[in-house]
Amino acid sequence: MTISHEHAPGGDATFAHAGVRAERADAAHAHRGVRFGIAVARFNAGITDSLFAGAVAELLAAGVDASHIRAIQVPGAVELPLAAKDLIQAGCAAVIALGCVIRGETAHFEYVCRAATDGCMRLMLDTGVPVGFGVITAETTEQAQTRSVRPGAAAASGHNVGAHAALGHSRFLAWAACCGTDS
Repeated sequence: MTISHEHAPGGDATFAHAGVRAERADAAHAHRGVRFGIAVARFNAGITDSLFAGAVAELLAAGVDASHIRAIQVPGAVELPLAAKDLIQAGCAAVIALGCVIRGETAHFEYVCRAATDGCMRLMLDTGVPVGFGVITAETTEQAQTRSVRPGAAAASGHNVGAHAALGHSRFLAWAACCGTDS
C-alpha cells in the first residue's frame, strides 16, 4: 500500500540539509523476528475493521511475517492503553493502537480522546516501546470513513490512519535497528 497524504511524505521522500542526507534503513532486514502488536477498539467497528486491515496490510508490505503480528480487541478507545500494555508485556517490540471516536452531543468525546491519547503516550514513555496512535477523532462519520479507506480502494477517496500508524512504526523500528538503539 502506498501512502500519500499531506501529513506523510511519499515513499521516495528524502531529507537533506547543509550537505547531510538522512539515510533510509533497511526495513525488511530490521523486521526479521520482530513482533508487532495491534490493539483494536470494537466501538465503531465498521471504521476500526478498516483501520485494522490497513495496519496489517502495511506491516505485511514492510516484510513483517504474519505470524509475528498479534492483535487484541477491546470494547473502546479508553481500553486501548491497557491492551497495548498487555501486548508489550507479551514481548511485542511495537504496538499500534487503533480506534475511532466520533463527536456526539456531550463532552464524552473529549474524555475518551484524552484518556486514549494520554494513556498511549504515558505507556510509550514509561516503557520505551513505541505505541503508534491510529485513533481517528472525527466530528462526523463521513470524516472517519475518509480516514479509514480499506486497502486497495481508490486513493482519491481518502486514506487509512491504521496504515499510517503501522508504516510509521515499521520505519521507526528499522531506524532503531540501523542505529543500534534498544527501541
